[in-house]
Amino acid sequence: MGSFDVPLAGERTQLDAFVEEYRGALEATLDGLTEEQARRRLVPSATTPLGLLKHVTWMQRVWFEECVGGATRRGLGLVQTPEASFRLTDDDTVATVTAAHRAACATARTAVAGLMLDDVVTGHRAGPRTLRWVYLQVLRELAHHCGHADILREQVRAG
Repeated sequence: MGSFDVPLAGERTQLDAFVEEYRGALEATLDGLTEEQARRRLVPSATTPLGLLKHVTWMQRVWFEECVGGATRRGLGLVQTPEASFRLTDDDTVATVTAAHRAACATARTAVAGLMLDDVVTGHRAGPRTLRWVYLQVLRELAHHCGHADILREQVRAG
């Protein structure tokens, strides 16, 4: 076994820890922001600090409730595209989006609780995936958007 090889139980534990770390970091980017600051658009796209948390909430629901759980986006009441998941409504506040994110995270934890990383899930539109693949995809997205959120927070706080 090489120095970077990790037993399966250790790998799952580490993947869970990384996902939880990025979930918390994304929520933390909203700490201390006003509602206006959280909604402020600083780039041409619909990307805002609050919109990023709304998007990663949607993303996790897609991967854990659709891909792992087998539900449909329509059945879940989700918008159909990633772009639409960034759009804020008048009802979206830091509190409501954070609560939705926490609920999606809790549902995700439940969806994977009895599964192993090598288990195959079949709810992905492009075909079966292993749970490991889903974890890596979610981790990639969370890390990617955490970087965006950090930059937007810095811009909002400076302006």
